[in-house]
Amino acid sequence: MNCKFLFPVLAACALTACGSRGSQSETPAPGAGAPQAEVTPTVEVVTATARDVADENSYSSTVEAYATNNIMPQTGARIRKINVEVGDYVVKGQVLAEMDRLQLEQLELQIQNDEIEYARLKGLYEEGGVSQSDFEAAELGYKVRKTNYQNLLENTILRSPINGFVTARNFDVGDMFAMSAPLFTVQQVIPVKLLVGISESEYTKVKKGDTVSITVDALPGRSFTGKVNRLYPTINAATHTFSAEVLVNNADKALRPGMYARVSVNFGTSHRIVLPDRCIVKQEGTGQRFVYVLKSDDTVSYVPVTLGKHTGFEYEVIDGIQEGELIVQKGQAALKDGVKVQVLNQ
Repeated sequence: MNCKFLFPVLAACALTACGSRGSQSETPAPGAGAPQAEVTPTVEVVTATARDVADENSYSSTVEAYATNNIMPQTGARIRKINVEVGDYVVKGQVLAEMDRLQLEQLELQIQNDEIEYARLKGLYEEGGVSQSDFEAAELGYKVRKTNYQNLLENTILRSPINGFVTARNFDVGDMFAMSAPLFTVQQVIPVKLLVGISESEYTKVKKGDTVSITVDALPGRSFTGKVNRLYPTINAATHTFSAEVLVNNADKALRPGMYARVSVNFGTSHRIVLPDRCIVKQEGTGQRFVYVLKSDDTVSYVPVTLGKHTGFEYEVIDGIQEGELIVQKGQAALKDGVKVQVLNQ
């Protein structure tokens, strides 16, 4: 090819290539630098409503015997007979055990002799054959020995002073009782009592005669009714609680001393806001609870709340929000304070 024609062709090709590269560098990549549309969170809300709710608190306690008696003689003696075992239910006056009767029998013979002598001296005194001082001295000695006999009888033939269960027997027949431990322990279970530690903030709300509800882990499905029998007059400075003694009839003897119990005390009713528990959000790393409140401009506000009892699927709200406010109940995970939202259920 003639050179005078070759150079113009090459120059045109170079210009075409340079123009092509220049146009490619000026064209932006697809999507590069384009503004992204902001996503509006969607939520569901519920209206905060107030109603009368039971002002009730639950406390832990332990069932106790109404009375506990340790049965033992006043002095050491050999055990002659045992009539009951642990777990037996005994009635007041029932003979539980008998101690050695030697001293009792000796004193019984002396009393019989004293009765004869006393009758003889009384006859002589009435006839004037014995002075008044001698008769009164004999009479006093006779009465003292009778008193001693009754005391020895009570400490030889041991009877139960109450109705209840025998919960301990520490000696066997033939043992020499040496005052180291009671021979028997008897506990009265009709009724039983519970000492309930109630918060000092409720001190003015509890009255003698108030009815309480009781459940025990050992008897699932059953509940018992008790009444406040006594209020202790002081507050425990360490726990800031006071003690209320609750009595439970326990006619069927189902409740036994030592059972763990939960005592529900009703302090009346309160008019409070109630929200579904799904409205409540827990702040990470703290015990703080809060809710999101929907404002009139469709933004949400982060509001800490003070909660009361959790019943079923609802919380009582003691403080933080007002009745009638719209509270977010679904979609909180995508929210923060002040963000604008779209409400699905309005």
